[in-house]
Amino acid sequence: MEIKVFDWIQAHANQTPDNVAVVDQYSGRSFTYKQMNHRIALMTDYLASVQGVGKGDRVAVLSFNNPEMLEILFACTHLGAIFVPLNLRLTVPELEYIVKDCAPRVLFADFELAEAAQQVALLAVVGEVIVTNSDGSDSPYEQAMAAATPWYDSVDLVLDDPSTIMYTSGTTGHPKGAIISHSMALFNAVNMMTAKITSESVNYTFMPLFHTGGLNVFTLPILHAGGKVILARAFDPGAVLATINDQTQGVTHLLAVPAMLLFMAQHPDFKNTDFSGIDCGFVGGAPVPVPTLKVWQEAGCNIQQGFGMTETGPSCLALTAEDASRKIGSTGKPVIHIDVRIVDEHGKDVARGEMGELWVKGPSIITGYWNKPEANEASFTDGWLHTGDAARQDEDGYYYIVDRTKDMYISGGENVYPAEVEDVIYQIEGVAEAAVIGVADEQWGETGKAITVINEGSNLTEDAILSYCSERLAKFKLPKSVVFTDVLPRNATGKVLKTRLREQFGD
Repeated sequence: MEIKVFDWIQAHANQTPDNVAVVDQYSGRSFTYKQMNHRIALMTDYLASVQGVGKGDRVAVLSFNNPEMLEILFACTHLGAIFVPLNLRLTVPELEYIVKDCAPRVLFADFELAEAAQQVALLAVVGEVIVTNSDGSDSPYEQAMAAATPWYDSVDLVLDDPSTIMYTSGTTGHPKGAIISHSMALFNAVNMMTAKITSESVNYTFMPLFHTGGLNVFTLPILHAGGKVILARAFDPGAVLATINDQTQGVTHLLAVPAMLLFMAQHPDFKNTDFSGIDCGFVGGAPVPVPTLKVWQEAGCNIQQGFGMTETGPSCLALTAEDASRKIGSTGKPVIHIDVRIVDEHGKDVARGEMGELWVKGPSIITGYWNKPEANEASFTDGWLHTGDAARQDEDGYYYIVDRTKDMYISGGENVYPAEVEDVIYQIEGVAEAAVIGVADEQWGETGKAITVINEGSNLTEDAILSYCSERLAKFKLPKSVVFTDVLPRNATGKVLKTRLREQFGD
């Protein structure tokens, strides 16, 4: 049975028109559901009448977080067009590849990114770049809205129709465009209801909206419920802590990646921040060092771990608030509408407690990648998505994501998952950041090298780190060497770029 797509914003505009939908910290603007719905209708008319956008056409956006991104997304839904948010950290050649791949009819850009957008549009032959000042002041974007006539009608869409193309971070090779269907968006919102989301919820979005975490945890689920979203233009540790501490903001939900939790915990204002209003503080995107989780617990905020990826909608595994302390380090159990397996290299289920690759299946999983039939064939088996993440399940049925399978290395015939080693190094006083990679070794095939950032004023040495690890890790897991550096390379969402580290230190 084909199920129709409904407009969430229009529904809330009819039922609770005066409730605040979006607050933009950068510009100070605030929009009720009625106001947001009106602006979406204006953008719908502009896209259709001026740009000729119709069902199946792509509309790309290169921007910091702003309300305009959400207006464009929902306007695309009215027309059956496909929203394509672009990673603003990418270079022009990287963006050129993506824009050529998805071939958008129009490209929207934040004023700070307008020059890069124009270059990309010229190289990728995009018809027009529409620039916004992101503050409601006079700009091509606001001029287009002012000249439009509200268009509230929607084309007929079903849940299997595509909503968004979200390009993976592309830490190796070219990024792939994950096709996010309306079914994925809906079931992700339903899955997220277990995170205590109601119409009274307030999400603080400081993750980038071009990333599945920023858009889908918890921004869209809270708009689906009729709650409020506070948008930060970009992540700033001090500003985030100040907003949480300001009780008039009423923040109840937030998502961060491990690096963001670390940076906030290291900020001088962290110890004076009141986290009592947070109903759900969530972390995902990479394995989280247990010491970081404990620091947040001691501050009064039980951070709930979860697992998800662009291809899973992203909700997949989640830990409840009640289990955040009891099962610290776990990513929890499967959310409502999803099946999971842990399999060996032959696709056979492993016994509980054994390590394997996580496979997932359900209505919030992508059906494929844009223009990538070979990737589709390699990534699925009988509808099961191969996540590429190494996982295990404990005796109580809780899942643990150990590491990316591609980051694993083999030392003396034993599998070593860098995240396990990094977790131990993070326990050492004076360590600010750590990443472990496998490097070639004549005797063992591969051994670990720990690339470490230490706090200012620390006199931590290589011998001290290796000695600490030797008391807590099996011999085959011990890093053979330690390299000190000023900063770890990260992508736009805070993930450490292991590929770059291997290029730099993997001799």
